[in-house]
Amino acid sequence: MIDHDRLFKEVLTTFFEEFILLFYPQVYEAVRFDDVRFLTEELYTDVTVGEKYRVDLLEIGKES
Repeated sequence: MIDHDRLFKEVLTTFFEEFILLFYPQVYEAVRFDDVRFLTEELYTDVTVGEKYRVDLLEIGKES
């Protein structure tokens, strides 16, 4: 069986700059792609409700 989730993550991380340019051209100019790195899994909590959530793939960069 094909692992579409894994393949999509691989394509997105490999072609992130091109993805942003294609789908979000207005945002493209504001992103410094040299500072972008991906985290494979991140846990965060909704403090108002107390529920925990997992982010599957997270892109972060340095603040301007």
